[in-house]
Amino acid sequence: MPGRVGRRALLTGGALALAGAGATAAVAAGRPGESTVDFGAQVVPFHGVHQAGIETPAQAHAAFVALDLRPGTDRAALGRVLRLLTDDAARLARGAPPLADGQPELAAVPARLTVTFGFGPDLFDAAGLAARRPESLRPLPAFGIDRLEPRWCGGDLLLQICADDPVTVSHAQRMLVKDARAFATVRWVQRGFRRGRGVQDDGVTQRNVLGQVDGTANPPPGTGVFAGAVWTDEGPGLAAGRRHDARAAPHPGRARDVGRGRHRRCRPRAGGTTLVLRRIRAELETWDAADTAGKEFAVGRRLADGAPLTGRREHDPLDLRARDAIGFPVIPEFAHAARAHVLDDRQRIFRRPYNYDEPPAADGTAEAGLIFASFQRDIARQFLPIQRNLAEADLLDEWITPIGSAVFAVPPGCAEGGWIGQTLLG
Repeated sequence: MPGRVGRRALLTGGALALAGAGATAAVAAGRPGESTVDFGAQVVPFHGVHQAGIETPAQAHAAFVALDLRPGTDRAALGRVLRLLTDDAARLARGAPPLADGQPELAAVPARLTVTFGFGPDLFDAAGLAARRPESLRPLPAFGIDRLEPRWCGGDLLLQICADDPVTVSHAQRMLVKDARAFATVRWVQRGFRRGRGVQDDGVTQRNVLGQVDGTANPPPGTGVFAGAVWTDEGPGLAAGRRHDARAAPHPGRARDVGRGRHRRCRPRAGGTTLVLRRIRAELETWDAADTAGKEFAVGRRLADGAPLTGRREHDPLDLRARDAIGFPVIPEFAHAARAHVLDDRQRIFRRPYNYDEPPAADGTAEAGLIFASFQRDIARQFLPIQRNLAEADLLDEWITPIGSAVFAVPPGCAEGGWIGQTLLG
């Protein structure tokens, strides 16, 4: 009868409709192995005056790997392993597998991968280069707030591996550790994370597990203030030139492959810095018990937006002279922001922190905190004065406990065909 829909037509039409919907969903979601955004394809150039992973906008995931040199690893052997690891890192950074990579498919998504190398104090002795060790490169002095655990301290060679994808970080870590195995053993690995790429605008200051906006006072990357605070300007083989090259630290999203510029050849006085890495446990159980006013009193900033208690926006300057209606300081002199505040731009440090969150204790107590990475020109003149102020009288100390500490000299970057550490060892 006209207008009547048969059973076969109904089934056939329904199947076609479902097939069409499935095709539409496949187009929207992308085929397996493909992405509807280009985050995974973005590349940060490995070669340059400075190592990548410092001025580079922080990626979402990180692994900090400390290695100890095996006995008998002398200067020549150290040079060999650094050549090998440099080649591995350069290949991985551009989305290519290292030589003898058993899973080359995992290298195809660089996701802004960076590998940054650091040299611990004892490495200089092992390589017969004690005379070239930066003067301030030594284990930090003991602070009263510290409860350091040896399993999170020290190390001869650091690999800071960062990317916007955890699989990329994991694969790079395995390849680098595998190729270093003949020369070094793993001392510790610390894995960290930040907000996922794309969930907020690039450039938004990260939050730590306390909910605190962390890094507001950083010197702005790409500026002379940053260069003066971070890149070393003294010390054989580890010093930075006074010219600043921002091409080694492109802003994410500006180009699919930003490694097309010319690279200046490594020079002994071009591009180094130092790194202090502190593992800081957050006492979340007691922090949860404090009210918002008490937390902001301790921090000196509003938790909602990171603005100082004397300002309206995150980057407003602190007014440490402001008084409330009854004459008390609006920002207490023992607040964290006040204790960490410096007036001289060359005394500033560059914070590049990551959160960590380990499995909780049997009773459910959280085991979380911050992997605090601080880059600065000179540890003794910049990091230590700030840390002493914080250790002496920081209200936030009630809720944080340093449990790990290590220091590293970060050598300059290198040109194509060169290798990290060449200005020191070559």
